[in-house]
Parts: sequence; structure tokens; C-alpha cells
Amino acid sequence: MNNRLSTTLRWLALPCLVAAGFTAWYVNREIASPFEQQAAEQDRALVGRGEYVARLSDCVACHSLPGQAPFAGGLEMATPLGAIHATNITPDRDTGIGAYSLADFDRAVRHGVAPGGRRLYPAMPYPSYAKLSDDDVRALYAFFMQGVQPVQQANIPSDIPWPLNMRWPIALWNGLFAADTPYAQQATEDPLWNRGAYIVQGPGHCGSCHTPRGLAFNEKALDESGKAFLAGALLDGWYAPSLRQDPNTGLGRWSEADMVQFLKTGRNQHAVVYGSMTEAFNNSTQFMSDDDLGAIARYLKSLPGDPARDGTPWQYQAVSAASELDKPGAHSYVTRCASCHGLQGQGQAEWIPPLAGASSMLAKENASAINITLNGSQRIVAAGVPDAYRMPALRQQMSDEEIAQVLSYVRSAWGNHGGAVDAKDVAKLREHTDPASSSPIVLHMR
Repeated sequence: MNNRLSTTLRWLALPCLVAAGFTAWYVNREIASPFEQQAAEQDRALVGRGEYVARLSDCVACHSLPGQAPFAGGLEMATPLGAIHATNITPDRDTGIGAYSLADFDRAVRHGVAPGGRRLYPAMPYPSYAKLSDDDVRALYAFFMQGVQPVQQANIPSDIPWPLNMRWPIALWNGLFAADTPYAQQATEDPLWNRGAYIVQGPGHCGSCHTPRGLAFNEKALDESGKAFLAGALLDGWYAPSLRQDPNTGLGRWSEADMVQFLKTGRNQHAVVYGSMTEAFNNSTQFMSDDDLGAIARYLKSLPGDPARDGTPWQYQAVSAASELDKPGAHSYVTRCASCHGLQGQGQAEWIPPLAGASSMLAKENASAINITLNGSQRIVAAGVPDAYRMPALRQQMSDEEIAQVLSYVRSAWGNHGGAVDAKDVAKLREHTDPASSSPIVLHMR
């Protein structure tokens, strides 16, 4: 009996040892780079190209703090496991990336592996940056090494506790969920579509916010082959809406010209940037070329919506809030909201957005509607000029119940069908969020 048990255990141990050996090899293997043994190029044009790629990638938004040196790191980012801090990516050799070779830089940006094999947390959007072309990686490296001033500033350790802070499992996560090859041109599509797909999937990393995540915090899809790609997601107290052709919660009612205008100026007839998109606009999209903005619009216009998810298309129903004062929340709307958004919810041209038909008032997720009512909006800075109009924070003027009632009214008026808001949801966001800054925040790259 003992011999039989011993034999069984040996046979069971064999596959375990093989699996352990494979895991150890997979986790510790060196990621190949096409830039091995290649030296940095001294080329001003390449540095300029790299600066533009950095704008496309919005590197400055995470790796810089207002009023401090560009790219010196320090921004705290909350995750479900604990807080992490953006690192110093200036060319300082001691605390930044100044000692990185081009191959080291490539492995960090496209594969999330720092020199020495240390795995980066996927808060760094390398699952998207994996699609960067070799030329853009080379240009980006030239910019950071030659166009950015070195800053000696130590990095802040993460607050993620042991054993969750062990990084070797990230290698397995990468194998399951991260892309590992550059973007491949789709032969059936034209160059404009392909350029848009490249920016959206790669440097623009739009899916980091707009694609829902799975149980392992992975984006459920990385390109248009998955229906979940850019279908809308809850993130940091905001609901990033669908970028697909969903007429209610997405871009189904937007023309390509509407999309270009929104990304270039921060507003159009349908919406004004707010929430996390304000940072993306202030620091990235407004600096993109018109050709690239047109390419993004062409690509997004090609992504079909999902009627099963989005529901019956919204249709405007004209009614004045002043005629519905008997409804809960209507009086608050008339006294606090109508002077800007109008008694019929149609806003003020392109300056103050309509609430009738707004995606935040049609989506089942109510986080964005609550958050902007509680905390207001950051200032949009277009072409160096701060916006004169911003949503004020109402957390001091209105109770949780009052905010819930006025939002429930708006989300059911004028054909909106987002559903009622519970005061408990307002209280939760009130506790975990802060008012938006009224000061213009633009992060400089030089």
C-alpha cells in the first residue's frame, strides 16, 4: 500500500515540477527586442517626432504633477489593491530612465518589463503601447533622452501590501491578457481607417478607460474584434461612455466632424469634455494633427453599436421643467440648473452641453452624473485659453437626497431613460471624491 502511494505521489509530482519549471522560465525569460545593440540616434527631427508620439500617448498626464518638472513622476493612482505612484521617466541616470538602452526602453514601454526583469503594473498601459510601431518607439526614446530635462527625484514605493505586491504573477497576466505585437495593418481597410485604429488601440490607449474590465482587471477586448472594445466602463468614480455607434450611451448620433471638433476644441453640439477626459483633452487630443483626428473619427465611426446593450434609441420629448414642478427634483432643476442647461434641457449652443439626450443621463451607470453634480468640472484649456464656463460643484449647496432627486428628474425628462438615482449612491461618491479644481491645469512637456 505504501509503495503504491509513493508511486502515485511521484507521478503527481512530475507534472507539478514541470509546471513549476515552465512558470519559472516564463516569468524570468528576457523579452526580445528588435533594438538589441542599437545606439540612440542624434536627430532633431526624430526628437520632434517623438514629442508628438508622447502627446498621442499622453505620457505627461500620469508622469507629471502640476507645478513640478515634466515627467518627474509622483502622481498617486488608486487601484483595487492599493496605491501606486507614477515613476520618474526623465533621463536622470540615478532616479529616472537615463541608463536605459533603446532595447530597455522598448521592453518597458511595449512589454511592461523594466531593466533587471522587474515587471511594471499594468496601470502603465503597455497592453496598448504594445501596438506602437518600431519607428514610434525609436522616436519616443529620442524625445525622452534628448528632449526632456533630467530631474533627480526618487520614486515613491507602492502601497500594495505583501503578498499582492509580488510582481512575478504579472508575467502570467501579460501572457493571458496583453498584446505582444505591434499593430498590423488591415488589408481590407483604407490608410485613414488603419491610422485611426493604430492611434485608438495603441498610443491613444482609449481602451484603458472606455473598455470594461474582467475579474482580473483586464480589458475585455483590445481591438474591434471584441464587442466589449470601447463599450463603456466605470473608472475612478466616472463612467467612461461607449465610443461605439450606440445612439444612447455612445457616439451613434455624432458625425465624424462632431468627433473631430470634440477632440480638437473640447466641445460640440452634443457634449463638453469632463471628468478624466478633461486631462486627456488638455494634454493630448487638442495637440493632435487634423489628419490624425480625422483618422480617429473614421475608425470610431466604423465600430457598430449593440442595441441589446444600448436599448431603444433616444428621442427628444419637448417639455418645460417649469411646467412639471410637482415632480420630485423639478423645482431644484429650475432653480439651480435651468439658467445654464435650459428649461427644456437643451443647453446653450456649444458652450453649455444639453442634458436632454446626454449619455450620462441615458446610461444605467449613474456615476458620472453624480460626480459632476457633486464636484463640478475641471477647466478646459483650449489653445492656451481657459474656458469661461465650467460646471460648479454643488456638494455644499445640496444634500444627498436633493442631488438624487434632481438627477432622477433629469434622467427621466425629455425622453431620457437612465433611471432613478439613490441618495446612497450620492453619499458614497461624496465620501470618496473631492471637488474639481477651478484652476486651469495644463502639464507642460518641456
